[in-house]
Amino acid sequence: MIKALKVSFLIYLSINTAMADNQEEQNMSHEQSTVISTIQTMTRAFHNSDIAGVLASYEKNAAVMFEPAKQVSDPAQFKKNFEGFFQLNPKFDYSGHEVYIANDLALHIAPWTMQGNAPDGSEIAQSGLSIAVLRKQADGRWLMVLDNPHGQRLTK
Repeated sequence: MIKALKVSFLIYLSINTAMADNQEEQNMSHEQSTVISTIQTMTRAFHNSDIAGVLASYEKNAAVMFEPAKQVSDPAQFKKNFEGFFQLNPKFDYSGHEVYIANDLALHIAPWTMQGNAPDGSEIAQSGLSIAVLRKQADGRWLMVLDNPHGQRLTK
């Protein structure tokens, strides 16, 4: 009896969590959805090793923390680091998105997991918390200004 109640509760919890996630996305404003679209477009470009597509998601003087607490802003280094990651053939998944907007700035927060392969063929699996700041451009696009995929490091 207790086991059946536990199973029922877990089913209830998973259904309500899925419904809440779906409702969260449905309740987003157009601008919030556009911010998420920028992130998804960059991720697709990353999956396709499309450096031009990846770089098109960032402002000219953006900064990415490719490693925890290490900021890279130099365009040549920026490109080199992304191309290095392409060698892993990484595939990212996000378990959800939160977007907060104030005027022309947006904060995007998303937990992620990544699967890939090292040069020797061994599998790589990582996870983290992406925290990105985007700015709305004059043409209405949202581009990343700061991108920190290691936002979880301070919580450990």
